[in-house]
Amino acid sequence: MQVGFQTETNELFNLNIKDMESKIQNAALVEKEAIANFTFPDKEILESEDAVKLRRQELERAMKLGNVEKGKIKIVFEDSEGPKQVDTTIWGVTDKRIILKQGLVIPINRILAVKI
Repeated sequence: MQVGFQTETNELFNLNIKDMESKIQNAALVEKEAIANFTFPDKEILESEDAVKLRRQELERAMKLGNVEKGKIKIVFEDSEGPKQVDTTIWGVTDKRIILKQGLVIPINRILAVKI
């Protein structure tokens, strides 16, 4: 059964709810600087095109918030070892990656949730 994860914009990230809850609850909080040492698989983490589109919208919104108000957001992502989360500011969004301070990047296809 597919259900959704609500974001602040009242849209849904379509994932199996048990899998989503487990990944978010078990996501280790990491320092931004540690991201340079992570390995990211190529596989898309979200299950639907709608969720991918919504993630893109939330990343763009988070980038604008970071650039204008210097606001930090929480990003939940998954590397090759499991789910992680980081509190940071998004400086840029490309087709395939988000850019953080100090030129650190996270592949967009590995981002599970954006909490603004």
